[in-house]
Amino acid sequence: MKPETVEFLTAGLRPLNCRACGTCVLVKKSSMQHTSIQWTSDASRSCPVFAEQKASGAQTALLDTCGNLSESIEIALKDGLLEVPE
Repeated sequence: MKPETVEFLTAGLRPLNCRACGTCVLVKKSSMQHTSIQWTSDASRSCPVFAEQKASGAQTALLDTCGNLSESIEIALKDGLLEVPE
């Protein structure tokens, strides 16, 4: 992969731990509506919500995130740990 492609895909990603389960992901806010999440581990093993979905036969690859992680991202925004570019 070209260095500029890697930079485009990874610039602005910040580590964030889910407040519910502790799973660490990389997060970037591009706008209030757009959030990029990069899992640093197998979500179905590290996140209880994904594990439950997998156990029930759901396709976890089609899930963006879980409510607990979404809430953790919102709290990080309010606490100033993540920023939305202007």
